[in-house]
Formats: sequence, C-alpha cells, structure tokens
Amino acid sequence: MKNCYLYSIFFCVLFQISTAAQNKTNHFSELIRDVTGDLNNDGFPDSVIVMMDIINETRPLRLQLFLSQPDGKRKLIVTSDQIIEAMYPLEKNGAYNGYQIPDFFIENGILTMWSEIEKGNISYEFKYQRGNFELIKLHKITHNSTIVIDENTVFTETNFNLITGLRTEVDQLLGSDKIVNKRTKTVLIRPLAKIQDFKFTDKYLY
Repeated sequence: MKNCYLYSIFFCVLFQISTAAQNKTNHFSELIRDVTGDLNNDGFPDSVIVMMDIINETRPLRLQLFLSQPDGKRKLIVTSDQIIEAMYPLEKNGAYNGYQIPDFFIENGILTMWSEIEKGNISYEFKYQRGNFELIKLHKITHNSTIVIDENTVFTETNFNLITGLRTEVDQLLGSDKIVNKRTKTVLIRPLAKIQDFKFTDKYLY
C-alpha cells in the first residue's frame, strides 16, 4: 500500500511538471504577423505566420511557413521557435529585448525577414530551393554612434551574397555620398543556412 501511495505521488508530480511545461511552451495563440505571397513560384498563395505565446512570461514567438497544395489546402513546411528572440528573454532577466518584432515580406519568390539590431537593422533573404528555405542574401546597416547621431556618425552598410560568397562593407558619414572606407572579401559558407535551423543570435555570424 505504501508503495502504491508513493507511485501515485510520483506520477502526480510528473503530470504537474508536464502540464507546467506545456503551459510555458504550447500557447502560441496570439497572431502577430500574417503575410501572404508565392514562396515557391508555383503561382499559388502561401503564408507566413508569426504567433506569440502570451502565457509564457518571456513572450516567445513562433514562425510558421505554409505552402499551398494542389488540393487547395496549405501544408505546414517550417516551424521555428528560435529565429525570433522572445520579447522578455530569460538572458535579460525578463527585461524587454529592446527590438520590434521582425517584419516579413514576400517578393519574387523571396522571403525577407527585416529585424532591428543594436544600432541598426538587418534583412535576411531566404529562397525555397532543394526542399528548404535557404539563406541566400543579407543586408545590414549599423552606425558607430554611442550617444547622439550627428554629422560625424559613420554608417556601415553590409551586403553579403551567400551564393557567391561576396561580402562588401561600405562606410559613409551621415548625409554624405562620399565613401569613407570600403572592404570586400569572399566568404564561402556551405551548406547554406536553413530557416528552420536559423537562430536569432546567428546575426553575429555575418
């Protein structure tokens, strides 16, 4: 009888732990982004959805990509809970991460994700090829100001074509067309990053 009682307590605790975990991870119920466009150039509308878990205190975000099927239904192709940073991440002790939720655009079969980053913004371009959405291009703009942006602020524009490996950085003063510095190099990254494996911290890799 004592053993039965202990087993009952054990399974009860397991159930509570499992329920608590689900409460923290499985409540992506708030629609944040809903973008429609042709992601795979088949002439049919596909969908990009971003949902937020409003139960979890960190407010995590989930990206989902749906492709239209011949029967008119849409099939879930990608789900990622790591490509977008939570609004109140544990790494910042629950403080606001300081950035807007990324925007998504679909044009000419290319999925673009635009995100704010420290002192600037970054855009990623993903293309559906070989059965995956692969990162093919990156565009980033940052500045060197620590207090106030003025005529002495240097903006750096980075363009990285991951297909060719060509990475170019151009420095310019605010309001000037004159190039202060330009750096070009070839960096081959293989295989190309897949969107389902991409993490929001990967921005530091490029």
